[in-house]
Amino acid sequence: MDKKIVIALGGNAIQTSEGSAEAQRRAIRMTMQTLKPLFQSDNDIVISHGNGPQIGNLLIQQSQSDSEQTPAMPLDVCGSMTQGMIGYWLETEINRVLSEIGSDRAVGTIITRVEVDKDDPRFDRPTKPIGPFYTEEEMQELKEAQPEAIYKADSAGRGYRKVVASPLPISILEHKLISTLVEQKNIIIACGGGGVPVIKKDNTYEGVDAVIDKDFASEKLAALIDADTLMILTNVEHVYINFKEPNEEKLTDIDVETLKRYAKEGKFAEGSMLPKIEAAIDFVESGEHKEAIITNLENAYQTFDKQAGTHIHK
Repeated sequence: MDKKIVIALGGNAIQTSEGSAEAQRRAIRMTMQTLKPLFQSDNDIVISHGNGPQIGNLLIQQSQSDSEQTPAMPLDVCGSMTQGMIGYWLETEINRVLSEIGSDRAVGTIITRVEVDKDDPRFDRPTKPIGPFYTEEEMQELKEAQPEAIYKADSAGRGYRKVVASPLPISILEHKLISTLVEQKNIIIACGGGGVPVIKKDNTYEGVDAVIDKDFASEKLAALIDADTLMILTNVEHVYINFKEPNEEKLTDIDVETLKRYAKEGKFAEGSMLPKIEAAIDFVESGEHKEAIITNLENAYQTFDKQAGTHIHK
C-alpha cells in the first residue's frame, strides 16, 4: 500500500567541508541519487531539511556587509532566504532524478512558517548559537546597540556568539496547502531549517528571533498532514542505547513505551539523538498506525523492507 512519508534530511545530506554553492549542490545530487528508489515508488513524499551551516554563513555575510546602504537582515528573513536557496538546489537535483526514471511528477518548495507560542518558556532559556564569533569588545558594542540580545562564550575559546531560543512548534501555517499538493503526487520540500518561527499578532503572523529544531518541525508537519511514516535521516544506521559503551545495544524494532522509558533514563544524548527520539515519539502517538524510522541516508530505502534502521511504533 502506498504511504505518505515525511523525510527529514540531516545536515550530512547537504553539508560538505567546502561551503561553496557547487560543493553543496554536488552533495545534494548524491543524496537525491541515493533516494532514487523512493522517487520510483508511488508514495507521497514531503522532504524537510536542516540549514545550520547555510544560515550561519549567511548571517556572517550579513554582519560583514552591514551598513546604511546594505543593512543586515534579521534572523527570520535569513531563515526564509536559506529555505529558498536549499529548496532550489533540491528541486534541481530531484528533477534530474525524475527525468532519469521517466517520471512526470512535479517538485516544488513551500517557504514554511511555523507558529510558536509567545509564552513558550524556552524563550527565557536561549541556547541555540547562531552567526559569527565576536571578541569580548565586539560583543560589548553589540550589546550596547541591542541590550536584549544574549551572547555566550564558546567552550572552545573561539569568542562569543549570539544565542537565541528554540521554541516548540505548535502549528505549520502552510500544512493544508502542503497536504493538497502532496496528495496530487507532487514532491514537496517544506519546513527547511525548521521553518520560519512566527507568532500570531493582530491579524497576521510576525517572525521572531528564534530557531526551531528541524526534527520537531518535521514531526509537527507529518502529524498535521496525516502522514503514515516519519523518516529521520541522520549519520547512523540505527539508534543505540549506551552508545559507544561496552554494553552498547542496537535498537531495530521498538515500541514507543519502551523508547520513552529509555529516554527518561537518559539513554540518549541531549542535542544529538534525544530530539530525534522525542520527535519520533510525538509522531507515533499522534494517531493510529503511525511509524517513525531513524536511520542513515544510505539505508533509507531498505528500511521499508525492515532491512535497516530503527522502527518505532505503538
